[in-house]
Amino acid sequence: MSQDLRVRLAREDDKERIIDLMVRAKRLNEEFDPLLSLSGNIVDTVESYVDESLKSPNSMLMVVELEGKLVGVLKADIVDRVFYEPRLEGVIRELYILPEFRRKGVAKTLVSQASKALRERGAGLITAEFPSHHKIAVDFYTKMGFRPIFSKYAIEIDKTLEE
Repeated sequence: MSQDLRVRLAREDDKERIIDLMVRAKRLNEEFDPLLSLSGNIVDTVESYVDESLKSPNSMLMVVELEGKLVGVLKADIVDRVFYEPRLEGVIRELYILPEFRRKGVAKTLVSQASKALRERGAGLITAEFPSHHKIAVDFYTKMGFRPIFSKYAIEIDKTLEE
């Protein structure tokens, strides 16, 4: 299948499909933790997020096409790690592949192409963010050679640490 895949930078005319894919990703994330409950206006929020990503010089949106249909999306940002070397980090913030195209090398191809593009933009390190309990993502990135370097813990503000 990988010969039929086309990975490319997203265009303005991809926006509607990208929004759909990202909303699906956020709905999937919602299943992993109650702190990932979606806002009531998720479609509008994702639309603004995609608009900002398409315009920002520090963001990159890539899509994967199969026979003219968008089947996956990846969003990454270049960030400055002011305290660490290498200074520039490519952060994969969103990765979503339609279920019928998973386990076929589509995500691997997309992440590999995105990593090359991020390296060309100066990133010396590629990281990925996803819900901690997303076992499929943990296994996928581990298999690709990624390893954890930071953890993020949360508590709802109305809970006390003494409970």
